Amino acid sequence: MNQEKIGKFISKLRKEKNITQQELANKIGITDRAVSKWENGRGLPDISLIQPLCEELDISINELLSGERLKKEEYQEKLEENILNTINYSSKINKSHKKFKIIVAVIFVLLITISTMFFIDVRRMNKNKPVLFSTWGFYYTPALNIEEKEIYSAIKKYIVDESDNDIKYHKNEKSFASMRVFLLDEKESNKLYYVYAWVLGEDYYVENNKLRKDGGYSIPHKFKVEKINGEYKVTESIIPSDGSYEEDMKKIFPKSIRKDVQDSPIDGTVDKLIIDVEEQAKLYFHINDIEE
Repeated sequence: MNQEKIGKFISKLRKEKNITQQELANKIGITDRAVSKWENGRGLPDISLIQPLCEELDISINELLSGERLKKEEYQEKLEENILNTINYSSKINKSHKKFKIIVAVIFVLLITISTMFFIDVRRMNKNKPVLFSTWGFYYTPALNIEEKEIYSAIKKYIVDESDNDIKYHKNEKSFASMRVFLLDEKESNKLYYVYAWVLGEDYYVENNKLRKDGGYSIPHKFKVEKINGEYKVTESIIPSDGSYEEDMKKIFPKSIRKDVQDSPIDGTVDKLIIDVEEQAKLYFHINDIEE
């Protein structure tokens, strides 16, 4: 185990976060001298400090013990290497001391546990299922396949049909919709799905050879989609209500995606959906000018 490399890694991450040794020490309940000792390669964090230190630096335990950020394909190899290095390092310090045997055992169990959790989530990602523990720093987007496209098409058709059935105030008025899907949760294989998405819908009509917008909405949805007689159909649509929006958000959306859903109005999601809807309207009416 390379103490100097780990120390430089800690120092680099601390400086990236623009915090002093004293500020980092205060966050995890130690002295700045201990942080200085780590960064100078003269020691390693106590086992009880590894987890809080990693949380403050936004890294995994595996990355801390490796002294570098790890790519997905390096994770398992470095995990095994770190387990062996941890055992060897503890043995060299004091083979006869019981405390170090306990430390080795705890780290070993911790690493195995983390590794197991990691591979459980990777398998669930590959099967298009929501993660159980964390995305481990990866951007998680379920793989798109034909079945998903059919489900999303069914949702868009449902949204547009619902809007088109509303009262229209202009004879050539048409509804358009776009959405960002956060999670497709398969509840029953090829039969029942829950889809969590941000939906933007807008109505357009033509007047004096210009496109005009006549209202719209932008709000997160939970869709229940079932395969009935070989076709995907939306059988339920749920949105948070105005009177209890925050509480409904917690009830409707899984914790793993809730922050992404809540950030949609400010992270560019809605802006992209607006552009998409405008392009749909331009193509439908064969008009490029939109009157704001």
